[in-house]
Amino acid sequence: MFADRIEGKWIDAFGEVFERCALKKGDTAAILSETQSRSLNVHIAELALLRLGARPFHVVLPTPRNPHPVPVRSTGASTAIGNLAPVVAALAQAGFVVDCTIEGLMHARETAAILKAGARILVISNEHPEALERMAPDAALERSVRAAVKMLRGAERMTVTSAAGTRLEIALAGAATVGVWGWTDRPGTLAHWPGGIVVSFCCSGTLVLDRGDINLTFKRYLEAPVRLTLADDYVTRIDGDGCDAELMRGYLAAWGDREAYAVSHVGFGLNRRARYEALAMYDRQHSNGTELRAVAGNFLFSTGANEFAGRYTSGHFDIPVLRTTIAVDDREVITAGVLGDLF
Repeated sequence: MFADRIEGKWIDAFGEVFERCALKKGDTAAILSETQSRSLNVHIAELALLRLGARPFHVVLPTPRNPHPVPVRSTGASTAIGNLAPVVAALAQAGFVVDCTIEGLMHARETAAILKAGARILVISNEHPEALERMAPDAALERSVRAAVKMLRGAERMTVTSAAGTRLEIALAGAATVGVWGWTDRPGTLAHWPGGIVVSFCCSGTLVLDRGDINLTFKRYLEAPVRLTLADDYVTRIDGDGCDAELMRGYLAAWGDREAYAVSHVGFGLNRRARYEALAMYDRQHSNGTELRAVAGNFLFSTGANEFAGRYTSGHFDIPVLRTTIAVDDREVITAGVLGDLF
C-alpha cells in the first residue's frame, strides 16, 4: 500500500461485498461521498458497481465546516447531508446506497428517513482499501453475529468485569440490540464494512480502561489506566493521572454538550480475522479503526450519539477494551478477553 492507485484486487473485493448485498444487474446504486472523502474508495466503488452491471450515480456534497472547537473523528454520525431534502429523497429512491462519507451514516440524523423508504445502506468505513480487502466478510461471520444478536435479544442483562476493576451492569430487556457482519441484503437496513460486532444500548457501573486498551477517536493504545464512572447511561467521572485520562477529560469537556458524555452503545467483537495490532500498522490517515472495533473478544464501549434514544452529538469515543469477562444472564461468553465457542 505504498501507491494509491486502483488495483484490480480491490475492485474484486468491493464487488464481492456488493454481491452479498443482493445487488443485481440493472439495479440503481447511489454512491454518497463528500469533497474530503477517500477518493480511492469512491472510484473503486463505482468501478465495482459497473462491473456488476449496476447503474451507479454519484451524490457528492461539500464537506461541511467544523463548528466545534475540537477536531471531529470517528463519530459514525456524518453531517455532510445537512438535512438537504433533495439529497435524502435521492438516496431513499436509490434502493442501494454506498456510503463513502468520512464519518458514515450509522448515527446520522437523516438515516432513519432513508431506511424507512426501503433503501439499504452499506457504510464503507473510511479505511485504506488494503484493510477493506483483508477484512472482506463471509458467511461464517454472519452466522456468529446472528447467534450473538439472538442471545442478547432474549436476555435480561449483561455483566462486564475485569481484573483491572471493571464492574458494569447492562440492562438488555427492552433495549435495542443490533449486529453487523459486513453487508446488508434487506430493504430498510444498514451495515458497515468491516463488520463483526454486536451492540446494545444502556449501561451503568464502573469501567476501567487499562494499558493496551484503545481509544479509536485518538487512534491510540492507552499507556495508563483510566477509570470511568457511569450512572443512568452517562459518564459522570473520569479518573486517572496519565495523559490518556487528561486527553479524554479535555476532549469531552470541549464540546460543552452533556450528550457527549452519554453512552452510545456497548457490545463485543466477533471477528476472529480482525487484528488487535492493526492500528500500529497503518498511518493514522489510512485507518478509521473499524477493524479494532470488531476484534473477537473485545468489549466495545462507546460514548456519544444514540439514535435509538434520540441523542445526537458530534462528541464520540469508541473504545475497544481488552481482557474483560462478559456474561449474558450469568452465561459466560467471553473470558478474560477470549471469545468462547458459542458464536
